[in-house]
Amino acid sequence: MKTKHIFLYVAITIAFFSCESFLEEDPKAVIAPETFFASENDARQAMNGVYGILKNNSIYGQVGLDVFYDNGADIIEPNRATNIFEPIGNYSMNEAIADVSVQKMSVSDTWKDLYRVINNVNIVIDRVTDNEAITPASQLDIIADARFVRALSYWHITNLWGDAPYYTEALEIDEVKVLGRTDEATIISGVLDDLQFAQANLQDAYTGDNSGRASKWAAAIIEAKILMQQEQWQLGLDKCIEIINQSPHALLSNYADVFDPKNEYNSEIIWSLDFAKDIRGQFEEGTVRDDGSLPAVFGNGNWRPSMFSPRLRDEPANNDDSDALKAALAANNEAFNGTGLQVASKDFAEKFPANDLRRALNIQDTYAGIQLNFPYMSKFWNLDVNDSPRFNHSDNRLVFRLADVHLMAAECENERPGGSPIVAYSYIKDLRERAYTSIVDAEIIKGLSQQAFREAIYDERKWELAGEAHRRYDLIRWGILFDVVENLEYRFWDPSANIKSWHVKLPIPLQELQTNPNLLQSDPTNNGYR
Repeated sequence: MKTKHIFLYVAITIAFFSCESFLEEDPKAVIAPETFFASENDARQAMNGVYGILKNNSIYGQVGLDVFYDNGADIIEPNRATNIFEPIGNYSMNEAIADVSVQKMSVSDTWKDLYRVINNVNIVIDRVTDNEAITPASQLDIIADARFVRALSYWHITNLWGDAPYYTEALEIDEVKVLGRTDEATIISGVLDDLQFAQANLQDAYTGDNSGRASKWAAAIIEAKILMQQEQWQLGLDKCIEIINQSPHALLSNYADVFDPKNEYNSEIIWSLDFAKDIRGQFEEGTVRDDGSLPAVFGNGNWRPSMFSPRLRDEPANNDDSDALKAALAANNEAFNGTGLQVASKDFAEKFPANDLRRALNIQDTYAGIQLNFPYMSKFWNLDVNDSPRFNHSDNRLVFRLADVHLMAAECENERPGGSPIVAYSYIKDLRERAYTSIVDAEIIKGLSQQAFREAIYDERKWELAGEAHRRYDLIRWGILFDVVENLEYRFWDPSANIKSWHVKLPIPLQELQTNPNLLQSDPTNNGYR
């Protein structure tokens, strides 16, 4: 699973997804059973290729899912106007804009790549099932892995688009491109079935070359999130307690340690995608020089850390401090070589409690005592000159961690019939106590009414999980996105003036509608965008 092995999989992956448009692929060229599934190793390589798509810019590699799950809310915004974030952050999205790709990041790119994943795992499942070249135990393991990834992809699709094409068979492309939209509830039912299969057949954890592969607990946390979406609070609580009590994961005692790039597989991390420095992503066509060498930018697709790191040209706040800043960076063998395109929002920086120890990791506006122009989220920084050159980080992409589950358990307990805010607090007691030096300050939300504790959870998830691609998802499921956005003041945009009721979902991109008019049959408005 390690990205450093990706070149071993080129023969597999190039056949899977070399085409720019998923709907232009020829399925006969995609799968050749005698070549790709003649052994267990072939099937494993195929699944590594599928994980490679998840690392693409449009999903977890750069800012794909970050755009949809974090921007346009009350935690992060760019430090300057930029077309990567503007349609979501400023709520100017429409069908045509959905097709506009910047560094292979757009609504269209995310749609295509999620369906590339689904198409490929359907083929993997079909070719592995009853394959005599693969032992029954390995068949089960590979299929469980594939079904987790399929569930993950459809979960994202329903979160972003609601009703959508849904299929679990190895279909021909001509069959796929005439599919209409299946209702969200039906898709989620299938997602839950896949997640339960994955939990029954995946391992507690994966290490070594399998690091970065999702475990049964990654499947469990998605199931818990779906149960909460459905307001099945008791079932959601039961699933959260199962994860807390039975998984090998544990909260760290120090918030900063969770994000230490030298401890990427710490016990709090339930799932993170493994990246490696100096390895090119599969979809970065055109970024390798003619001689095969790597350019100075666009390393391995994982320049998400560069998004959160400062650009030297933007800093410091006082030009007279420029030489001092450069000297301080050089003394630490560090560099401000990021883009600065994701910083703490004005609203977030103003409201984050001053006595919360998490603040320093989420709002850093000084370096070596020198005042900076913008408040950065330094928990995502890796400024090391040697280990993390610009756009070429080895940092893993954190997807799920146990702190989220504790917060989910507290919310479920508070919301379930007969639930108790006092008991709910017990699930986040450790999180609060590591966030404050004073027990009195930590316990200030203990003993609240149900409504007051509900509102405290709104904030607690914001402070704890900032920038981890949860916020818009939370605001939408709580039904308070509009209330929050209408009271926001951004540095460059005015989302409060633009947000509309339909912005809880994305439009299906125009090129998809032109290829497949059946996508408009059940909803001619395209989620309200026409």
